[in-house]
Amino acid sequence: MNKTALKIGILTVAVAVLTGCSGYNKILKASDYNTKYSLAKAQFAEGRFTTCSSVLEECVAYQRGTAQAEESMYLLATCYYNINDYLSASQYYMACYRSFPHSTYSENCLFWSGKSLFLDTPDPRLDATSTGNAILQLQRFVETYPDSKYRPEAEQMIYTMYDRLVEKEKRSAELYFNMGNYMGNNYRSCIIVAQNALRDYPYTKYREDLSFLVLKAKFQMAQESVIDKRDDRYRDAIDEYYAFKNEFPESSHIKEAEKILRISTKNLGNKNQIIEEE
Repeated sequence: MNKTALKIGILTVAVAVLTGCSGYNKILKASDYNTKYSLAKAQFAEGRFTTCSSVLEECVAYQRGTAQAEESMYLLATCYYNINDYLSASQYYMACYRSFPHSTYSENCLFWSGKSLFLDTPDPRLDATSTGNAILQLQRFVETYPDSKYRPEAEQMIYTMYDRLVEKEKRSAELYFNMGNYMGNNYRSCIIVAQNALRDYPYTKYREDLSFLVLKAKFQMAQESVIDKRDDRYRDAIDEYYAFKNEFPESSHIKEAEKILRISTKNLGNKNQIIEEE
């Protein structure tokens, strides 16, 4: 870059900064809140969300009970949404919805509050409380506005969060499976966790993996059982195989599942050493 181009670039940035500062200082020096609010709205229209959010905080507190109260709260929530402060955005959207439940902004407030919580949800391995709250918020939206244009997006977010919750349960079940009989029968815990997830979230994308995990855990429990419990557990594994095959006949796990069936069938009634496949 030559010196002339560099000078032009620096001058452009300086003008932009000074313009922003000038706009913000103009708001701060405004003598009344109506003027501040008008200037803040102008900043909002220009996309200066960080600049106008602090002023809107003042306006929201000052304008309670006025005709501008709802709009100022909605704009403040939208500022926070646009600067990725999703928790604050959700709180203000909900405050606006609760204060004005049957107004122009009601539908938007309930939807964007739920979406903000959705965007704020953590990695599936972490605490799932915020994910649960986001699901409840979006379910409330769908029930309140069943014909909304936002409904498909809200439902998709709900399904995504269900899968996040199931992924957390799947990780727990896999951990139990990998622990085997270390300090107790962890295969049984694996089965319980996986079956509970299948019951609570029947349409999850992890259904096949969870179902196969149940089959593997039942088989391993039979393999490592004492003799007097072995036959019953092999029969349980065989029953689980047929349930799995009926539901997922084209599964990528089908070859391993068929191997489980063959070994389980060979070992039924066998009181000696467990027969493995050659």
